[in-house]
Amino acid sequence: MQISTRNLKIPLIFLAVAFILVLFLPRNAKFAYDYRKGLPWEYETLFAQFDFPIIKTEEQIREERTNASIKLVPYYRYSSELVKENLLRLDRMKLPEFKEDIASQLRFLYEKGIVSDEGVKSGSFNELAEVLYIQKDKRAIKTPVEEVLKLSDARKRLLEYVFGRHPHANVDSVFAENGIYELVVPNLVYDSQTTELVNSEAVSVISPTLGYVTAGQLIVNKDEIVTAEVEQMLDSYKKEYESNVGYAGPRILLWLGNILMALSIVALLFFSIFFSKPHVLDDNRIYYILLVFLIFSVAPLVVARFREDLLYMVPFTLAALYLQAFFRPKLLFPVYVVTLLPLLVFTHNGLILFVMYLLAGSVSIFLFRYLGRGWKQFLLAAVTFGVLAVVYMAFHWLDVVNANVIRIMFYLAAASLMTVCFYQFIYLFEKIFNLVSNSRLMELCDTSNTLVRQLEQKAPGTFHHSLQVMNMADAAARSIDANPLLVRAAALYHDIGKVNNPQCFVENESLVAKDDEHKYHTGLTPAQSAHDIIRHVVEGYELAKSHGIPEKVAEFILTHHGTTVTGYFYNKFLNEGGDESGISDFRYPGPKPKSKEQVILMLCDSIEAASRTLTDYSPESCSRFVEGIFASKMKEGQLENADISIKDIGIVKEELKNYLAQIHHERIVYPKRNKKTNSLS
Repeated sequence: MQISTRNLKIPLIFLAVAFILVLFLPRNAKFAYDYRKGLPWEYETLFAQFDFPIIKTEEQIREERTNASIKLVPYYRYSSELVKENLLRLDRMKLPEFKEDIASQLRFLYEKGIVSDEGVKSGSFNELAEVLYIQKDKRAIKTPVEEVLKLSDARKRLLEYVFGRHPHANVDSVFAENGIYELVVPNLVYDSQTTELVNSEAVSVISPTLGYVTAGQLIVNKDEIVTAEVEQMLDSYKKEYESNVGYAGPRILLWLGNILMALSIVALLFFSIFFSKPHVLDDNRIYYILLVFLIFSVAPLVVARFREDLLYMVPFTLAALYLQAFFRPKLLFPVYVVTLLPLLVFTHNGLILFVMYLLAGSVSIFLFRYLGRGWKQFLLAAVTFGVLAVVYMAFHWLDVVNANVIRIMFYLAAASLMTVCFYQFIYLFEKIFNLVSNSRLMELCDTSNTLVRQLEQKAPGTFHHSLQVMNMADAAARSIDANPLLVRAAALYHDIGKVNNPQCFVENESLVAKDDEHKYHTGLTPAQSAHDIIRHVVEGYELAKSHGIPEKVAEFILTHHGTTVTGYFYNKFLNEGGDESGISDFRYPGPKPKSKEQVILMLCDSIEAASRTLTDYSPESCSRFVEGIFASKMKEGQLENADISIKDIGIVKEELKNYLAQIHHERIVYPKRNKKTNSLS
């Protein structure tokens, strides 16, 4: 094939992508040292070049806040409305013997205050509170915790009090029958907002820094083991260095470095496409690949400028699914890896993020064929989250990353859900770039589609032929890593034009023809018969387009016969004295197949149709038959424009020989029962 790199279009497109990438690359200085706790410092002795604060770790800040929150006093609101409502409910009950005692004790219990059985919780949600504030009538009263009642204790005390007043009555049954226990409910409501507001000053005084390092102070010696304290100092130094220290060298060198790095990444992208599927460079799919690359390469660079931990919320696995929708793994995986390279090179904790999303994206690509439709996409999101969480926790336990695990897990869960939500944009991309996604192909392969149903009803013989070709082509496509979904969809619609005139084709004659006089071609000249047969190609293409069948699938209708000749009627024409110069009346309009999928469909269509004339289905006979079909197509030049190798042709031939022999293998003959043998007696 002619590679489009011979002209200027493709190089200019990739240069434009590199230019856009350069605009978003970071301009600040990068910390040039790599270190890890527990390993020796392999570089020269490091002294501080400037003053910087030692930043506390999140664990240290959380521990200090926890210690401070232990002293917090919780606030509860006294619900007067609830007390009044329940006393009114009691007053409406017909319990003359018990009502006064119940009301008296109920007022007493509510006055003391009732909380849930969980007890009094402090502002830090622990059980160490000794006192609480009860806000009643705009006045907060400090009360010991032991003076308030838990719900179960309050109900018990009410029962004991009334039973003590009426020892001969079955008080418990009376309470249960009349719903008295439901009147005893917590009337002290925890006010988290007021608790946090009143006690916020105690927590807010916690400093985020542990101290300061002055310029010239020693940070770490050469070959010194990096301890937790040294690592914290290095982390603080790195953060200050990358945030506030500008690039010290000439600005032109910084720009030159960014340009060279962008060109290197884009060159890797080009070669990953060139060595996987070079023909992609010649169609609209290259623009789609570059768009996906730019979105997910620029996104981490932009997010990192605001807050680096939000990188965990970017749904990078979506890039893998966007590519998976239109490309085979042979191409999409290397492109996905290159797309993640800016994340690896230019962001903090880039290695961790790269490994996480590389594995999660690979798993998503593998599982999408099973979990890519309907509600199952949420299962895919759950699996993606699980993979991300496991990899992150592995790095966390290795002490390579130090962050708030709960917050990071929330970010990863959000990223996984966004993968499901934003995947729907694939249909927009499909429309913009005139592409056909795998999801769309799966929909087209559904035999309940309107157009396929018409074929089944009007031309059942052709419908059965299409199903056979579909299965045969699927097996052939998988043998050479062609696109089986595309071949299946194309096979199902390749003869759709026959619905306009089904009786014209021999597989449907049984519907109307009982003898030669009633057959369609009786009385027609060979040229007329050939014309009626050939037109199913153009009519099928027009019918498919009118029903919204994508061009990528519809073009198979035009190529599945290529420019072959309707041999039966052409030979009949010659036998009746016709001139060979009239061959154009018997030739299909084409074009010839170009892709390996189109070649597979042409061969499977011919083999399935012609195999009905076979009487011997032995392996040797099937081999000769398939070789003959292939040889005839090669001789007619039908494969001369196709992007398929001799090796692939050989593999497809062997696959189709085996397939044909297997579907027509001999059946066993069931023995007849001896008439003298009784059934069970």
